[in-house]
Amino acid sequence: MHRLTIPIVVLASLGMSYYHLGVFIPHAIAVRAANGSGGGYSFGNDFYPIWLTSREARLHHRNPYDPEMTREIQTGLFGHALDARNPAAPSARYREFAYPAYVDLLFWPVGLLPFAVVRIVLAGVLAIITALSVPLWMRALQLAATPSFLAVALVLTLSSYAVLEGLFAAQPGLIVGFLLSGAFVALVNNRFFLAGSLLALTFIKPQVSILVAGYLLLWSISRWRMRRGFALGLISWTAVLVTLSLTVWPHWIADWLHVLSGYGRYSPPPLLTYSLGSRLGPHLGPPLIFLLLAAAVPLAWKMRRLDAASPSFALTVSLLLALTSITLLPGQAVYDHVILLPGILLVVCTWRKAASSRSFRMILIVAALVLFWQWITAVPLLAAQRFMPDRIFFDRGLWLIPFHAAASVPLAVFAVLGYLLAENLRQTRAKHKADLIPAQHA
Repeated sequence: MHRLTIPIVVLASLGMSYYHLGVFIPHAIAVRAANGSGGGYSFGNDFYPIWLTSREARLHHRNPYDPEMTREIQTGLFGHALDARNPAAPSARYREFAYPAYVDLLFWPVGLLPFAVVRIVLAGVLAIITALSVPLWMRALQLAATPSFLAVALVLTLSSYAVLEGLFAAQPGLIVGFLLSGAFVALVNNRFFLAGSLLALTFIKPQVSILVAGYLLLWSISRWRMRRGFALGLISWTAVLVTLSLTVWPHWIADWLHVLSGYGRYSPPPLLTYSLGSRLGPHLGPPLIFLLLAAAVPLAWKMRRLDAASPSFALTVSLLLALTSITLLPGQAVYDHVILLPGILLVVCTWRKAASSRSFRMILIVAALVLFWQWITAVPLLAAQRFMPDRIFFDRGLWLIPFHAAASVPLAVFAVLGYLLAENLRQTRAKHKADLIPAQHA
């Protein structure tokens, strides 16, 4: 690694972090205040519904899905409940508690503390576990790393837009990213029950890990005697969480499904649909999502017998997580892009093996530009802001430039991983064919 790499990375990371916290967030809060929605919590807003419903369940045994609870959540986040009669306001159901009920059971201790304390402590904890997930993913993917490479990966991860958004919002998706890394380290070490147990905990946001969980269940069943511990861990802990929740809230599953049925009315569509725009997205997005998810089924079947420590297994899991980010997660959920971390690390460490192809080099260059755009533009924009009136910098949207490529990052990572997997399958077929030829002549 070049001696200037670390200083440049540190400078770019500091610039991106300051830009997010010192420029982007203050202006976004000012915009909310101007729209009449700035009277509540901004820092920690994604965890506030969990804190509030956990506290109310402990103190007053209230149902987290109750409409009155939704109004209290809105009051805490916006300073007032949303009025359905106001055409400029979001849906009256906006910010409903949309998590499974066992999330409140898992986080009930946080209700013992004031939210002002919870959000500060949680931001620190989320930063630590997100940093830990980098070496954990390196180990899970069987990737070698020098201390300097690991330092660069840590600094860039913590200063990325996805993680900065997650830290500011105290987003549970960062916990899911950490649990996934731990689960896959357990898998490569053949600690299957532990892996399944950790994956069960990722169901605090089931849409993030459901594809990978489905593949791993198939993977476990394919060699049941050896891998059954994974399925037993996943199923047993999921059953415990669901059952305990039913003892507290007997109707929570129906209530939760009712919330999910209305979620799409006020939440952006999946990223693939969202990125196609308002004209093409509604027509092309759903069919493309269906085709991609359908294509994942034969892929999972083909890869069901792989060893957890094999490169093909790492590539398959990384691709499924990237597929999740564009097909199942809402378009604005940039904080959930932390699940792209294994795919990014895998590409950075292995791209040279496939770089002989001109088409792959072009895909890789575009993907690198999309990924690093946030760091490339943040420092120059900080300098430009000093010489530019606010009416130009903010009113013309220049302040959003570092984040313009955010929605393209999952698409770029998915494209690169898709190419690598296709190349991996091609090489595997070629090797298999070469092994058959001598056998036929013997």
